[in-house]
Amino acid sequence: MLATIRSGAVVGVEAYPVDVEVDLAKGMMVFATVGLPSSAVCESKTRVKSALQNTGLDFPQKRVVVNLAPAHIRKEGTAFDLPMALGILIADGQVPAAPFEGVLVVGELSLDGGLRGARGVLPLAAWAKRAGLGRLLVPEESGAEAAAVGGVEVWVARDLEEVVCVARGERPARLLPPVDPSALSAARAAAGGVDLADVRGQEGARRALEVAAAGGHNLLFLGPPGSGKTMLARRLPTIAPPLSFEERLEASVVASVAGVLPPDEPLLLSRPFRAPHHSLSQAALAGGGPLCRPGEVSLAHNGVLFLDELPEFKRAALEALRQPMEDGEIVIARAHGVLTYPARFALVAAMNPCPCGYYGDPKRACTCPANAIRAYLNRVSGPLLDRIDLQVSVEAVDPLTLRGQTQGERSEVVRARVTAARARQLERFRGLDVHSNGQMRPSEVRRFCELTADAEALFARAIARLGLSARAHDRVLKVSRTIADLAGAERVEAAHVAEATQYRQLDRVWAMQGAA
Repeated sequence: MLATIRSGAVVGVEAYPVDVEVDLAKGMMVFATVGLPSSAVCESKTRVKSALQNTGLDFPQKRVVVNLAPAHIRKEGTAFDLPMALGILIADGQVPAAPFEGVLVVGELSLDGGLRGARGVLPLAAWAKRAGLGRLLVPEESGAEAAAVGGVEVWVARDLEEVVCVARGERPARLLPPVDPSALSAARAAAGGVDLADVRGQEGARRALEVAAAGGHNLLFLGPPGSGKTMLARRLPTIAPPLSFEERLEASVVASVAGVLPPDEPLLLSRPFRAPHHSLSQAALAGGGPLCRPGEVSLAHNGVLFLDELPEFKRAALEALRQPMEDGEIVIARAHGVLTYPARFALVAAMNPCPCGYYGDPKRACTCPANAIRAYLNRVSGPLLDRIDLQVSVEAVDPLTLRGQTQGERSEVVRARVTAARARQLERFRGLDVHSNGQMRPSEVRRFCELTADAEALFARAIARLGLSARAHDRVLKVSRTIADLAGAERVEAAHVAEATQYRQLDRVWAMQGAA
């Protein structure tokens, strides 16, 4: 009296198969679960027993042993409730096994037999498609998420009773058609209705925002309170190029694993924008914790990570950004294994020039002593600043400009230029694992950032004057290449290098402030 139901689990963002094997034998009534189950999986026996009885089904008066294979990998979560219940019913002869052959089953049971959604349905559906499984059985609230992958039939059910009736042939299975992402509500992709035209003045900062969006560069705004740093940062997704299907799927998988994927948005329609509070821990930012969940850097994959009030973040949390900013992924090592989460994001940070916020302001005097300014700036390390491509000073906007009727360009106009620049980059990087200028490795920088003679001479003088590090040297070239792409130029010219170099001038300014 043995039954096997195919299920699955997720480690990191990768799904793997789990066979739920149920054996019924004579002996003392015991419900045992083996195969390295977590405490949540062990608690399934209580939910499964109550769900069967409250649905009007018989719980076998026998010894019940459930094995989760492969047994050497620890099993987490509550998605094994439904496979366990069906395995018990099949082994006891209450439902036939044939309807579940070639079906991947996941779902959490409530005590009354209802089905609740589970984390990670999207990567499980993608794995089922690759494995050639014909059908996926999921709770109704997770159906759209599974159907977004396409290529596999999605069978949804509201409760255990419905699943049993379908298995017995008493009613037809409810199958969902594949979800067409382009048919989803466009209002969800409108990034909250914000537009770059809302920003008055700040032409230099607007230009830096366009360059950052076009090349996927990291950006820092430095300025007094109320100068518009946060307002600018929140409009970056509105001018960023649209997500490709692969990028949308990658970002949606991370959101699904973390349990933050909206139920009415099975695939993310716009680039993620994450703006965590500065009180968050290192594990919350980088990922980890007891369950090794993805952190903010992974939730911002293929999108924007905005850190407002940068010096207020914990130093250890900020230093954890250095590796994913370079590699596009973050590796979390624990005693039970190593997990790798994607973390290819554009960092946008904002900070004041001093604790009171008015150092260097022409209209309001700074009240901070020199040692307080030095300590404030030293909260952000040099190696982290070195990884920020564009460092832009943002000054307060004149009230007359705020009250004026003149508006800047709308997001859709800027986005057209950004998209055209990204298209040039994708064509240039065809066949390489590079999607934007900001992701270029040193070998690609040498290959694709060819300077004219005038640009070479200007760049040499800039290096000597600013004392740029080797990393800053490459980042200036990447930004120069992006500026050239926005201008439609094949080679990087002196004007492009000059503009890119001015975005690094804060390196020298901050060094002078720190030494004051």
